[in-house]
Amino acid sequence: MNACILSIGDELVLGQTVDTNSAWLSQQLAAVGCDIVAHATVGDDQLACETAIRELSQRANVLVISGGIGPTEDDLTRQALAAVLDAPLERNAEWMEALETFFASRKRPMPEINKVQALIPRGATMLYNHAGTAAGIRATVGTCEVFSTPGVPKEMKAMFTRDVLPWVSEKTGGAVVASRTLHTFGLGESAVAEKLGPLMTRGRNPSVGTTVANGYVSLRLNVRAASREEGVRQLDDTEAACRGALADVIFGSGTDALPAAVGTMLKAAPGQPTVATAESCTGGLVAKMLTDVGGSSGYFHYGWVTYANTAKAEQLGVSESLLAQHGAVSEPVAIAMADGARSRANSTYALSLTGIAGPDGGTPDKPVGTVWIALASPTGTTARKFVMPGDREMVRDRSAKMALTMLRFALLGKPMPF
Repeated sequence: MNACILSIGDELVLGQTVDTNSAWLSQQLAAVGCDIVAHATVGDDQLACETAIRELSQRANVLVISGGIGPTEDDLTRQALAAVLDAPLERNAEWMEALETFFASRKRPMPEINKVQALIPRGATMLYNHAGTAAGIRATVGTCEVFSTPGVPKEMKAMFTRDVLPWVSEKTGGAVVASRTLHTFGLGESAVAEKLGPLMTRGRNPSVGTTVANGYVSLRLNVRAASREEGVRQLDDTEAACRGALADVIFGSGTDALPAAVGTMLKAAPGQPTVATAESCTGGLVAKMLTDVGGSSGYFHYGWVTYANTAKAEQLGVSESLLAQHGAVSEPVAIAMADGARSRANSTYALSLTGIAGPDGGTPDKPVGTVWIALASPTGTTARKFVMPGDREMVRDRSAKMALTMLRFALLGKPMPF
């Protein structure tokens, strides 16, 4: 079984409303073993709707349409579907009675305009809407089963779950498409792909793909299997292979976030270690990430934002001669900041960051994006230089995440592999 999804509405094509319906529908269909062939979005134009229905119904066994079956003049899905079927619209007596009952129960007269919602193409089936006034429509176009549902997410989900999903599930015979996500930070997408090697071979089942967002490279594992149990077994095997290839570069799965992963490690580490921060270019972003996690008061007590050189000297004890000799963006200053923060906070670890986030301030020797990150620990203090790509926001965000990654590997007791 394969499916197409069609969303209808000017507000969608104009970007005024985000189409969450299509994403949800894809997840639901994939979960019962249905391949998603295409998503399409058209505005409130009957000819555009007709064209989309004709084209998509030729590509799939099932087409799910959301939107365009309200009572107003710009709701044209029923007219478009009738034109594709070459059938007249007829008033459905059952839904007309339901509409009258709906308004009567609310002690309101039914507007004349709502009667259009009882119009169904001849030969099609009316789908009951328990959450609103827009009846759904089921029809056959060639070899494709078409289900037209409301655009309101609550109404669409209820109708889809009751009238569409069981039909699709029966057709797929219990097959499933299951997925899993693993998250990495520190290596670029091409480097991750190189380490995964044959695991990313096109056509492999389970398939392994990568996506990039907010500096993270995530692995998407998708499997097509005859049963959920078989799918889980195959995903477990593929996840183990991915972890074997990438080892500790993977920091979490599913909804795991890097700050939470570090927080979990700090809580689990013997001796209840604590961490302090001393930040310049990131302006407190590392402290924010750490304290975004519930229970972070157990391991985070102190943080400094020492943006100016005078603040670095007064608050962290960085010597003025060191600043004058090496400049604020340098290894010695980053180390002095981390040492000063760890000493003053009496913490197990301290992270410091000093850099040039841009857009100005760069030089040939220290271009925009140059960031020194230092980690002070019971075994000593080390610093790394990075040149972060992107604009000011990206430089700050990736620097903060790299600092957390340095701490994560310290807690693992391993050197960073990049």
